[in-house]
Amino acid sequence: MSLHTHLIELERKHEALEREIQDAIAHPSTDDLRIVELKRRKLHLKDEINRLRSGESRTMH
Repeated sequence: MSLHTHLIELERKHEALEREIQDAIAHPSTDDLRIVELKRRKLHLKDEINRLRSGESRTMH
């Protein structure tokens, strides 16, 4: 898998988690710990995306 393809896949997962978080927030019966876990996973993906993009831009120079 190329770096570009991997980044696209991570971005898709990040967007899916955002939708899942919004759905969970919209339902008051959702456990707060579940929302925290989803947000933690989303942040982890964002950090990974930024790390890969940072490495990608360094290799281009």
